[in-house]
Amino acid sequence: MQALVLVGLGGAIGSMARYGMSVLIGRFWSGSFPLATLLVNITGSMAMGLLIGFLVRTLPASGPDIRLFVGIGVLGGFTTFSSFSLDTISMIERGELGQAALYVGLSVVVCLAGLYCGLLMTRGGMA
Repeated sequence: MQALVLVGLGGAIGSMARYGMSVLIGRFWSGSFPLATLLVNITGSMAMGLLIGFLVRTLPASGPDIRLFVGIGVLGGFTTFSSFSLDTISMIERGELGQAALYVGLSVVVCLAGLYCGLLMTRGGMA
């Protein structure tokens, strides 16, 4: 139960931060390129790297609660791309290059296909 509370509270904070960053960037960027999403993904991925690197080196005993709250909760609510990035780099570091490439390729292609299918199903076809 404690894990769910940590993840839930962190997720709420991360989601609000993502929204706030999108609003802030929207004040300065009016183009059609999704700059806010890109910056959130980059920032979240870097924060995940910093968090995991910090936890591995300094806080192995208290790491699980911090990882639940910050890694899965805050950064998961901020962007799931940070988890995707961590999973990919972990596979690369383990020498699983083929698995990492497959994961990246499938994630991009299948997620885009899934979104497109969802749009087709709700819109009755794409214009």
